[in-house]
Amino acid sequence: MAGPREPYKADPHDPYVRVRGAREHNLKGVDVDIPRDVLAVFTGVSGSGKSSLAFGTIYAEAQRRYFESVAPYARRLIHQVGAPKVGEITGLPPAVSLQQRRSAPTSRSSVGTVTNLSNSLRMLFSRAGDYPPGAERLDSDAFSPNTAAGACPECHGLGEVHRTTEELLVPDPSLSIRDGAIAAWPGAWQGKNLRDILDALGHDVDRPWRELPAGERQWILFTDEQPVVTVHPVRDADRIQRPYQGTYMSAHRYVMKTFSDSKSPTLRAKAERFLSSAPCPVCHGSRLRPEAMAVTFAGRTIAELAALPVKDLASALDATSEAARVLTEDLNSRIAPILELGLGYLSLDRPTPTLSAGELQRLRLATQLRSGLFGVVYVLDEPSAGLHPADTEALLTVLERLKAAGNSVFVVEHHLDVVRGADWVVDVGPRAGEHGGEVLHSGPVAELASVAESATAHHLFGRAPAEVRQVRAARGQLKVGPVTRHNLHGVVAEFPLGVFTAVTGVSGSGKSTLIGEIGEDLAGVERLVSVDQKPIGRTPRSNLATYTGLFDVVRKVFAATDGARERGYGVGRFSFNVAGGRCETCQGEGFVSVELLFLPSTYAPCPDCGGARYNPETLEVTYRERNIAQVLDLTVESAADFFADTPAVARALATLLDVGLGYLRLGQPATELSGGEAQRIKLAGELQRGRRGHTLYLLDEPTTGLHPADVEVLMRQLHGLVDAGHTVIVVEHDMTVVGDADWVIDLGPGGGDAGGRIVAAGTPVEVARAKGSATAPYLGRVLPPREA
Repeated sequence: MAGPREPYKADPHDPYVRVRGAREHNLKGVDVDIPRDVLAVFTGVSGSGKSSLAFGTIYAEAQRRYFESVAPYARRLIHQVGAPKVGEITGLPPAVSLQQRRSAPTSRSSVGTVTNLSNSLRMLFSRAGDYPPGAERLDSDAFSPNTAAGACPECHGLGEVHRTTEELLVPDPSLSIRDGAIAAWPGAWQGKNLRDILDALGHDVDRPWRELPAGERQWILFTDEQPVVTVHPVRDADRIQRPYQGTYMSAHRYVMKTFSDSKSPTLRAKAERFLSSAPCPVCHGSRLRPEAMAVTFAGRTIAELAALPVKDLASALDATSEAARVLTEDLNSRIAPILELGLGYLSLDRPTPTLSAGELQRLRLATQLRSGLFGVVYVLDEPSAGLHPADTEALLTVLERLKAAGNSVFVVEHHLDVVRGADWVVDVGPRAGEHGGEVLHSGPVAELASVAESATAHHLFGRAPAEVRQVRAARGQLKVGPVTRHNLHGVVAEFPLGVFTAVTGVSGSGKSTLIGEIGEDLAGVERLVSVDQKPIGRTPRSNLATYTGLFDVVRKVFAATDGARERGYGVGRFSFNVAGGRCETCQGEGFVSVELLFLPSTYAPCPDCGGARYNPETLEVTYRERNIAQVLDLTVESAADFFADTPAVARALATLLDVGLGYLRLGQPATELSGGEAQRIKLAGELQRGRRGHTLYLLDEPTTGLHPADVEVLMRQLHGLVDAGHTVIVVEHDMTVVGDADWVIDLGPGGGDAGGRIVAAGTPVEVARAKGSATAPYLGRVLPPREA
């Protein structure tokens, strides 16, 4: 047993960030030294604790120190991370975090707004644009469709208007109004109410719709009048209904009001079915007022320049005046890093929700490159996620540039090429959850080879190229297309059934667009399961146990104990979502919000239950010496042993172990799960179901956030599905996965306008030999030499 640790004496010239006693999440009092001004990569199997060290400890402490210097009133305006559990950290510069996250799906967010290029372009038009004779100079806000000063008054800056027609509102004119001819109206009582009002107004609700006079049909569907009439409902035998005052609302008015005002996604989606979109007749899709569209620069309007690919925008900005030169130079300096990261095919008006995660991450990186910060620590979360190997090389160049500018770059990463390109590696492990949390190696990459217990070392140094599997024979073909959407123009693809297919191509080549066209209506698809990376729940009340249905069985197990029977506790007593068994102080949340004057509200463990979520009486009931809160705190791996003789629980836990999620806790809130973890939980749910008949599984980058050791575990499960007679199609950038597929469809050759067609289709060996494929050389490296 070591004696008490000597406190480290900080040296102002010490070139290392030194962490002492890190205990965040599963870290076991970690001590680690990482040099500054290097590209350092944090590796380890999924759940080992590398993110807890890089983000939860180092970045969190840098943020905490920064907030200490900010005025208390200003602090509440900034989202804060809590103080990390760590003894001390010395030599830590200010930090900038770039995490993998999807942008909010808003149609007003675009490439231009993410990169700030839109601001510079608007300033150029405001200061140096060519105005019509006599026109007033416009402020830069007048060139933005997102401001009241600039938005087209007809479409409110959206560029399109939503209209409806009689054919959309009444799809079956042979029906009468009473039989539901007006399909756009709501169901249940509200729909009956509107039909009764029409009856009271004197309209014939029992005649087929097509037999009603045209003028009457027009009024019923499109009037803006809202007459009030006394309705005498038909009396039902079982209840008395009194007359009431009813207000009429036309079908068009109801649909438009629901579409614009409803907070319910379901109701909005239903309303959208009765609408058709068309370019705005006033601004013709430009989204701007006529005054802004009258101003030009280099002969083009701001909407025309925003629609150009970024690579063409630079050459179009040919400055004519001295005032314009300063502004165009600013624009070109912002465009340069975007081109360097291979995103020149994007236009400024491209909506953010249509970008892939990889494209978004690189746009944010481009903005950081332009910022010119010096002496900071950049902490990046898997910047290679969603990137083709060809794009990863460009990424490494950018990371080197950030380092060369005098910064430290700390990257949490699984991609072996990024690890090889690093100056320093911090390997955390040896395994996940409670079996991890230790630093196995902190030093130059080459020295990791001697660390026997490192899973990273095994894959980085010890793996020979995999033997090529015997390719399975297809049992039929699934024809998709012709697809014309985004950058795909009349593309037809054939996916073999009964085999494992990988869809590849550089970012922006059209992979997700093509996969999105596969639906249950296609010939050959009996059952379709699309496993995406969307969250499994949006609040901490949703967790691993509730999503998988495990919690229902666990609650039954507790309700069946002698302790629960003696007290008269049923299954509901063991839920933290309903009154009865939960702690009422925190309403079963486990924590309470503490409001602080001049400071942001902070969360603290509930003072009554201490985070257990249940009241003391409920916690008195135990099963095998553990109460319900302690069971929820078990990892999947520990719970598998604990519930080994409870078949329903053991089966669900076994499938979670099979997809490499043994390190997650049963009660882990959904809000703490990554997109990759959420996807694998959904996959585990599918594996758990009895699969009848042929199923087509669609997965979009299932290896995101996975260490190569975990990829092997996942691949065993996916190949198991194919061996059981199903079809698996994955969009994938991991070449080891692609090399292990039966069939590969490669899109490209580039991104955006330079992509959108099938470059090669065949077995991995055939695609590796394809000419003009950006994937081929990288695929060849993972295949045995004689095959590639």
